[in-house]
Amino acid sequence: MTLANTITAIIDEYYPPASPAREVLLRHSEMVARKALQTARKVSHLHPDLEFIEQAAMLHDIGIFYARAPEIGCFGEYPYVCHGYLGRILVEGKGLSRHALVCERHVGVGLTLEEIRKQDLPLPLRDMVPVSLEERIVCYADKFFSKKPGKDQEEWPVEMVLKSLEKYGLQKVARFTEWLALFGETGW
Repeated sequence: MTLANTITAIIDEYYPPASPAREVLLRHSEMVARKALQTARKVSHLHPDLEFIEQAAMLHDIGIFYARAPEIGCFGEYPYVCHGYLGRILVEGKGLSRHALVCERHVGVGLTLEEIRKQDLPLPLRDMVPVSLEERIVCYADKFFSKKPGKDQEEWPVEMVLKSLEKYGLQKVARFTEWLALFGETGW
């Protein structure tokens, strides 16, 4: 079985055909994958792993079914912020440890141990910040798309992404702004 088939099998295992959560997951993940690949091509001189980026983008939100998010068809028992680390556990269990780190580290623009403690988040006590170039690219691309019905069809402009991050603190805005510069985003 190819890795692409494995990823499809993982999605199939947890998201039944025609379920609202599956439709949300696939639509969102495909948009993120497209944006992530566009971003990666802008920094080809850094040699990003395009195949991995596409695969990781398709799996980055695999854990949303664990969350209580009925507006996107997810009826799990955990707060939404947990979907990343729970996705990591699931994907690691499938033998895809590198992909699993993207699941955990993409939430927000990453969460530090200090932030988890300070906000008393229901998360494991460890840094969950994108480290590798590929992790940062998928996390960056993810911020341009919502999963909420009615807001999930178009890419957000940079200004809207920055505004959405402001409520989480200036350090989040600063990290995303660094990525804008790294990935050659101009004209905003």
